[in-house]
Amino acid sequence: MPALADFKVGVDNVIFSVDLVQNRLLALLIRRNEAPYQDQWSLPGTLVRQGESLEQSAYRVLSEKIRVKHLYLEQLYSFGGPFRDPREAADSFGVRYLSVSYFALVQYEEAALIADGVSGIAWYPMDQVPKLAFDHSDILQYGYKRLRNKLEYSPIAFDVLPEVFTLNELYQLYQTVLGEGFADYSNFRTRLLKLGFLADTGVKVSRGAGRPASLYKFDAEAFAPLKDKALVFV
Repeated sequence: MPALADFKVGVDNVIFSVDLVQNRLLALLIRRNEAPYQDQWSLPGTLVRQGESLEQSAYRVLSEKIRVKHLYLEQLYSFGGPFRDPREAADSFGVRYLSVSYFALVQYEEAALIADGVSGIAWYPMDQVPKLAFDHSDILQYGYKRLRNKLEYSPIAFDVLPEVFTLNELYQLYQTVLGEGFADYSNFRTRLLKLGFLADTGVKVSRGAGRPASLYKFDAEAFAPLKDKALVFV
């Protein structure tokens, strides 16, 4: 009978944000200051400590690398293929490195980055992300797929928008993540308002040369009866 694998468990966070001013989807990367892959970019991660749950490890990574008040966090996927970490080949006891990844979305404007324990930390536009250490490029792409899917059927966008927003700002967020042509603005506006969980604040704001736009907010109470139903946001 083959020997059972001996695992060390780590947590890697895929942290996304959206720059609404420049319409960019961003991923948070760190530059490693130790082997393996010293000086290469990777996702923020850690090994799980004694007495610590996976979720606690994920939140610890977040708190060590970013200060933010509003965020969305959920478990993403587990990555545990043989030799995904080069330390496995050097370990005479055959220890495997399992990564349980988490997916997070934070507000770009309020996020303050923390560079402690790394040689660099930065937001990278998704179309400019370099090749990452370990299998983190695969983890990042898996997280990007999850983000796109979540936007299509859940209110995840409202976790990172300001408390009040225009429908055009909401549309820009979706367009930035899903790409040009996912839906025209008129159809998007009609669909979202018909669902009934966007509340018009009665306040209008002038932004740019167009007509003043109404400010809306997400009504959690109105959404509550819908949360277990199959919805299509776009």
